[in-house]
Amino acid sequence: MGEAPALKKALTQRQLRMIAIGGVIGAGLFVGSGVVIGKTGPGVFITYALAGVLIIMVMRMLAEMAVANPSTGSFADYARNAMGNWAGFSVGWLYWYFWVIVVGFEAIAGAKIIQYWIDVPIWLTALILLIAMTATNLFSVSSFGEFEYWFAGIKVAAILAFIGLGSLYVIGAWPDKDMDFSNLWVNGGFFPLGAMAVTVGVVTVIFSMVGAEIATIAAAESADPERAVAKAANSVILRIAVFFVGSAFLLVTILPWNSEQVAASPFVSAFTEIGIPYADHIMNAVVLTAVLSCLNSGMYTASRMLFVLAARREAPPQLVSVTRRGVPATAILASSVIGFLGVIASAFSPDFIFKFLLDSSGAVILFVYLLIAVSQIVLRYRTSADKLKVKMWLFPVLSILTAGCIFAILVQMFVQGGDNRKALTMSLLSWAVVIVLFLANRWFIGHRPEVAGVSPAPGADHPHRVLVLANETVESNELLDELRRIGADRDAVYQVVVPASPIDTGVAATHGPLDISEATIQAAQRRLDQTLTTLRSEQLQADGELGDYRPLRALAQAVETFRPDQIVISTLPPEDSVWHRFDVVDRARSEYQIPVTHVVSRVRTQEHAS
Repeated sequence: MGEAPALKKALTQRQLRMIAIGGVIGAGLFVGSGVVIGKTGPGVFITYALAGVLIIMVMRMLAEMAVANPSTGSFADYARNAMGNWAGFSVGWLYWYFWVIVVGFEAIAGAKIIQYWIDVPIWLTALILLIAMTATNLFSVSSFGEFEYWFAGIKVAAILAFIGLGSLYVIGAWPDKDMDFSNLWVNGGFFPLGAMAVTVGVVTVIFSMVGAEIATIAAAESADPERAVAKAANSVILRIAVFFVGSAFLLVTILPWNSEQVAASPFVSAFTEIGIPYADHIMNAVVLTAVLSCLNSGMYTASRMLFVLAARREAPPQLVSVTRRGVPATAILASSVIGFLGVIASAFSPDFIFKFLLDSSGAVILFVYLLIAVSQIVLRYRTSADKLKVKMWLFPVLSILTAGCIFAILVQMFVQGGDNRKALTMSLLSWAVVIVLFLANRWFIGHRPEVAGVSPAPGADHPHRVLVLANETVESNELLDELRRIGADRDAVYQVVVPASPIDTGVAATHGPLDISEATIQAAQRRLDQTLTTLRSEQLQADGELGDYRPLRALAQAVETFRPDQIVISTLPPEDSVWHRFDVVDRARSEYQIPVTHVVSRVRTQEHAS
């Protein structure tokens, strides 16, 4: 059938490298670290190290699966392949839900920072920020990459500057300063709240590290996705060690862990202690950059996951449509709408609706990570050794330990009670809703009655002009046999219409947004050409065209121009047919006063099946 076109280059290696480096640095590090220090003490850097090891393990598992089985659907596809459609459906929708809530939350956080300089209503500023980042994503994939490159660059520069200056300060290389590590033990000891306190903070810390996996999604729109994913997974070790563990160690060395300044704004307090002027303004600008980066990448990530869900027929097919620049605009706008609703909820119902949204997504990312870990364990046993170019270390011991640790964190959230238990409970409710939606969708498809074919009455003249509508089954033996039967006793003229749908051609499952339109046309045209060649080789008079990606729209346009005497629609069985789900056959029969024959093909075309 010919080779599918390769992904075009949308994100440069320079952009992807910075996304991978800066993606793990969120506003949670700059703001939330003070809370963790207050709950843990000087040993807080151990807490960051423990959470970091968990993230590193998850990224390593992702890299193994991504290199062995490249997929534009990333970890949602791995869960689907390992555990079934329910797992892929769960991972995709839960991850999308997590990020659209983050988008709304980060817009509000950015507005609060801007209010430090300008007195503007928070909801208005948040909407402006959300509109700006939506426009950035809508313009082009490369514009997202360029914005993220500079946002991430500023975050990385700020952290490196802090580590450099902080290191000079604590070792005594700073003017009028001697080497001093006493803050690690003078205020109640190294573990003033007990040694187990370092594990309590893991729940909070791990959420500040979320985002490392974005590189695996963005890599699908780069020139060399496999290499990009592998490099991102390997570099995450150094990034977490330097940015998180290193900065946490310096914070509790420069300042007493129990000081009010640390709790309020640890990085500002540390820079002030070192003697950097205007530290508050500098760090507020850096935190704003971190917030905008998270908002920008969150919008990107949510839209791409919606794109993948639609490509796997688990979201409305319109979400696969892309602009001429290769941007999934519908998916971006759909995601931004939820972000807008979050901002509005924070303005008019901050303690009920907005709090509910935050709680219901609080533990979702841990569910996703747990499913990733289980997927890697299952797929590792199914994958041949020659495909394992990147391997999870000490398999299966570390994989099982990682899954166990994630589960232990969820248990700890329940044991801790308060907001953590509420977030866990509400997030479990979110997952339950997703599972119910999946089961309802499967039930609806599986319990629809199979529509029997309608053929001309015995003894009647066979129709002369036959309009054929098919895509996945256009080359199937069942369809070709039916067309041969129609033309057996008299001349017939066939018009074959193949809707140019990225979902039905299978292109959406293998291509990213940038080149999906071109690949869809090529795949649909190949199917049409093959079918016409087969029909013409049997001396049947056949012509054809590509139609609208919506089958009913394609059918209506063909009926208007071709004026058929009979319509033949070929689909997969009801349990597998999207056309059947949307009543394509029934609606065609009610719309047109001519015979409509429904052919059920049991096997997809070879191109799609492969």
